[in-house]
Amino acid sequence: MSRSTHTPAGHGGRRRALALALGAVLAPLAARAQHANMGPVEPRRAAPGLKLTLHDGRAGALPALLEGRVTAMQLMFTGCSATCPIQGAIFAALQTRLGDRLPTAQLLSVSIDPLGDDAAALAKWRQRFAAGPRWLAGVPDIRNGDTLLDFLDGRPKRATGGDRHTPQVVLFDKRGRLAYRCAEWANAADIAQAMTELARVG
Repeated sequence: MSRSTHTPAGHGGRRRALALALGAVLAPLAARAQHANMGPVEPRRAAPGLKLTLHDGRAGALPALLEGRVTAMQLMFTGCSATCPIQGAIFAALQTRLGDRLPTAQLLSVSIDPLGDDAAALAKWRQRFAAGPRWLAGVPDIRNGDTLLDFLDGRPKRATGGDRHTPQVVLFDKRGRLAYRCAEWANAADIAQAMTELARVG
């Protein structure tokens, strides 16, 4: 006669079942928290001194563009038809929400496609979202694209090729230092609140 493998019901069985159930719920949350890269940046990090070609044809060093303003930066490229239009819409909503309430605020869309994007393409992209004067767009030259991505941790280290940018918005303080990482796909209200707080605390 074969021995039954049935586990009798009881406190031990219920505890094991509860542990398994909790594990199924908490494991994805733990993994998500492990990979979450958001919140205040400590210590704050000065932006690299790379140059951007802006949508109006001007060339400007990134630290100079950031100096004196609280800046929300997103990574994008004009040929993107998946995530970037959503990112543009978020910045458009953020621009409306900020209005004139935060005079030191600016938005900066940085292309990660220096081969495909130029000033004309960026100008057209801004026009698509009715960008105002405090919403800049720029692209680094091909030598500095990876420098910016590495500085922002805007790509998985294991990724190779293809679209490696992130939908995360990062904030710089008035001294041009990386100060805060918003959650991925943060909405305009949350980004505006974080910018307002950063402007307040300096």
